[in-house]
Amino acid sequence: MVDVSNWERARDWIMRNIASQALAAGDRLPPEAQIQREIGVGRHSLRRAVATLAAEGVLSVEQGRGTFVRETPRITYRIGARTRFKENLARQGVVPSRDMIDVDIVAAEPEVARALGLQPGAEVHRVLRRGYADARPLIPTCSFHPAGRFPDFGARRMAGESDSEIYAGHGIADYARRETALYARLPAKWEARLLEQPADQPVVVITKIDADPDGVPIGHSEAIWAAGRVRFELDHGSGRDV
Repeated sequence: MVDVSNWERARDWIMRNIASQALAAGDRLPPEAQIQREIGVGRHSLRRAVATLAAEGVLSVEQGRGTFVRETPRITYRIGARTRFKENLARQGVVPSRDMIDVDIVAAEPEVARALGLQPGAEVHRVLRRGYADARPLIPTCSFHPAGRFPDFGARRMAGESDSEIYAGHGIADYARRETALYARLPAKWEARLLEQPADQPVVVITKIDADPDGVPIGHSEAIWAAGRVRFELDHGSGRDV
């Protein structure tokens, strides 16, 4: 069982109430004494939670008036045949960024092998990274790529190259989604930690298969989105890069 500090309990209580709309944008938080009684934390812990959420842009502390829930518009993420994370966010004036968490070579499990058209147990590059919107965690992604076709994928990823750049280096000038699936669930503990959200707030999982112009799979990924920070639009256009 993972121990949760008092200030984290206070933060999670505030975030749960915002997610459930018990505290809507513009609402003032209840008095400190009321929150302390309800969740059993001290003033110092509560104030640390408020300060943390204010620094993240979730709350606004107004001298003499109280603490209010800030209006935090959700990111609009368009899903189409050629969806790209960086371009998607940049078009909205949001600064996208990513960090690399882990890169290794593993044996493809049956689901990954099916997605990539490989035999179970075939070697694949596994890449775990986290995406941010304006420096706020938005999406951890675990992706898989055939090691036989892209032997240098992991090394080039660690060197900072994008999927598109690596594919281009192997003669694939363009690629598109061949399959997309979407569903909601509660996050695993490690997912909630990477998203910096309470474990009882839902996530939206999007799995996809990317294919080259001949329809051959070149990538399979599972992206874990913070459901309260994003809304999705499906693009039914002519395949333009969105």
